[in-house]
Amino acid sequence: MNNISSSDSSAISTDADPYADLDHETPILVQYWQAVLRHKVAIAIILAACVALGIIATLLMTPYYTSTATVEINREQDKVTNVEGVSSVDSIGQNLEFYQTQYSLLESRSLAERVVRAQNLAAKDSFFETFNVDPDNSDLLTDTSKTQSSAQRDARFKLAADILQEHISVSPIHGSSLVEISFQSPRAALSAQIANTWVEQFIASNLDRRFSSTADARKFLEGQLADLKQKLEDSERNLSAYADNKQIITLSSEQTADGKTVSQRTLASANLEALNAALAIAIADRIAAESEASGRAGNKSALSNGALNNLREERAKFQAEYAKLMVQFEPGYPAAQALATQISALDKSILAEEARSRTGTSARYLEALDREQQLRAQVNGLKGQFSGERRDSIQYNIFQREVDTNRQLYDGLLQRYKEIGVAGVGTNNISVVDGAQPPEKPSSPKILLNIALAILAGLGLTAAYVFVMEQIDQTVKEPSDLKLKLGIASLGSIPNLEKEDILLSLGDKKSVAWEAYLSIRTSLAFLTDHGVPRSFLLTSTRPNEGKSTSALALAAVLASTKKRILLIDGDMRNPSLHQMLNEKNTTGLSNYLAGDDDLEKLISRDSLYGFDAMVAGPIPPNAAELLSSTRMHELVSKLSETYDTVIIDAPPVLGLADIPLLADAVEGVIYTIEAGGVKLRGIQAAIQRVRSSHAHIFGGIVTKVQAQHGGYGYGYAYEYSYGSRASEEV
Repeated sequence: MNNISSSDSSAISTDADPYADLDHETPILVQYWQAVLRHKVAIAIILAACVALGIIATLLMTPYYTSTATVEINREQDKVTNVEGVSSVDSIGQNLEFYQTQYSLLESRSLAERVVRAQNLAAKDSFFETFNVDPDNSDLLTDTSKTQSSAQRDARFKLAADILQEHISVSPIHGSSLVEISFQSPRAALSAQIANTWVEQFIASNLDRRFSSTADARKFLEGQLADLKQKLEDSERNLSAYADNKQIITLSSEQTADGKTVSQRTLASANLEALNAALAIAIADRIAAESEASGRAGNKSALSNGALNNLREERAKFQAEYAKLMVQFEPGYPAAQALATQISALDKSILAEEARSRTGTSARYLEALDREQQLRAQVNGLKGQFSGERRDSIQYNIFQREVDTNRQLYDGLLQRYKEIGVAGVGTNNISVVDGAQPPEKPSSPKILLNIALAILAGLGLTAAYVFVMEQIDQTVKEPSDLKLKLGIASLGSIPNLEKEDILLSLGDKKSVAWEAYLSIRTSLAFLTDHGVPRSFLLTSTRPNEGKSTSALALAAVLASTKKRILLIDGDMRNPSLHQMLNEKNTTGLSNYLAGDDDLEKLISRDSLYGFDAMVAGPIPPNAAELLSSTRMHELVSKLSETYDTVIIDAPPVLGLADIPLLADAVEGVIYTIEAGGVKLRGIQAAIQRVRSSHAHIFGGIVTKVQAQHGGYGYGYAYEYSYGSRASEEV
């Protein structure tokens, strides 16, 4: 017997499989391409439908005209009051903030409402008709009266502003302070009109904001000035009241560079200064009088006494005359005695005058001493008064600083209030560069752009369609799926050819079908240690998966190698071998299983394709009962002694009990799977059923593979191989 155990055959198959290391996953891009090719018809239909819809939609669209105005927005620095420190530093971040604010203002609803008011759009039915909008939601059954309620007018106004905002666009020009304002409408003249009005109202709104800001600033400053004026008056009253209360009389003061008032002299300080100077003089006089009175410094009064000086002068004169007489005469001379008497009288007069002068010096000393004491007492009194004034001047200076501060604030605000009334109101930082002109051509719709968008949409839909279909289509699509998804080896694949084409191609060894089955025959040669299995069967999950055709083709390919091949039609429920060989199904396998041992009668010798064949024979009432006997096992064993390879075309697996019975009679099973046919779940269940019967599965053949789908297809390879050779012969 040629059967081997499943474990042994598994070891042989694994060791002998020449493609075991070649089973790998198809590259992801190739899988995507194959998926696209599998659904190419649907993809083409979806793309064509999207393009057609895009063209139709474009033709049905209302043409819109876009008119653009260009303005320049300059950066500006606004300062409301210097007093509150409102200052800004020009920087990149603030520039971005400023321009983003301007762009937002250009797109604001308030600006749209200004344009609606300026053009009176809410009252123009033609404006709404241009955009195909019914502002009053009226129909044929509604009374469209010309008289509109306040709510209707408000609704029309709001709708007009919404339309403007929907069709306006603001586009800053990169790297510049220029901004393009575009408006799109079905009428070219209306587009230019709205764009220009939009710019005009933006400039006007900017001026209004500046004026409003100036008015608000003036109002604010007026309030601040009133408060500061009251504070200044209160602080001045407090200062004056405090000075009166403390009897602080300021004679002179000066303003410092920072605006502070500094008191230079007060009445107390001036009095103290004068009395102190008088005291110094009195002290000097007292000291001089004291020295004179004591005689230490002589009688200075005598020197300055006129009478005394006259007496002394006369005495000197008489003394001189007396001296002359003494030269000539004796003291007793009468003239000399007269002169001596006069001199003696003058001496007495001089002594008396000197005495009187000394008495006056003492009086002057006492007078000087008294004056000194009085002045000293006054100075001491003023010193105490001045010390108290110095203590009071601390609070006085506090009141003075408050007055100075309030006066500075008041003067600063008053100056800003005068300036703000004339600064910046009439100027504007926005200028029109290019006004909007009515466009000559519509800007939309753009047929090429819409077609491109339709193609993109179509590609998106096709991608979604292919993805969904691939997820739904859980089938085998290529040979690599056998190893990855089913766990069986791939023996080869057969291109998608009609059954008749395959049978006709077997007569041409250059055909694609022949080359495909020849490749499978090569794989079979490495399945066991003795080459091509001595016996095997071909089955599938369901009918019409190319099982019978593959069995016949493999028999023909094996027979072409001068091997003796027997093909048995084991599908006694739905036989097909006799049809492919154009023979009668009168005797065959069913006869042998029923007890007929005449194999010569049951086997057709040397058929059209070079192999022997045993057809199914008459269809039995219950094929499973015939297969359950040992005669099938005996038949294969007996035929294996005569033939190199026995091939059985077995029935499908699902729903039938024939495969487990037939698989026990052969070395192994070759599973035939139609590409894109049975779901993976069904194939897995069928393979599991085959394995449950302890049958060995050599591998699988994928049939009806689209040549352009396979990553390793036949279409190009064989066309190149034989086509190029034929062209060279020509």
